[in-house]
Amino acid sequence: MADVVALVDDLFFQSKLIETAKQVGVELRTCGTPDALTAEVSKSTPRLVVVDLNGQSNPLAAVECIHSLDREIPLIAFLSHVQTDLAAQARAAGCRDVMPRSKFTRDLATILARAKSQSQ
Repeated sequence: MADVVALVDDLFFQSKLIETAKQVGVELRTCGTPDALTAEVSKSTPRLVVVDLNGQSNPLAAVECIHSLDREIPLIAFLSHVQTDLAAQARAAGCRDVMPRSKFTRDLATILARAKSQSQ
């Protein structure tokens, strides 16, 4: 079971997530589509789901789907800091925390480590 599952279709950012997860000892699975994310979450219950709201494959629908599957799974989303309307939509869809990409990137190791500590 992955500690963290992430919907990220940006290959550069996927690499950053994977490398940071390795550094903090977190098992991470990345998904490129909402369907892949839903399938991954359905077969195991991760400690955290991360969603890039600037993805190309309707990430907001993925948030709604994951939230409907299990309201207890923490959902964290990140996006461009100027997209306040999208941030509000993500919160309404079930995201526990929505943050600018810069803050998410800066705090990534802490966020992933927190997910790891919840799994022990």
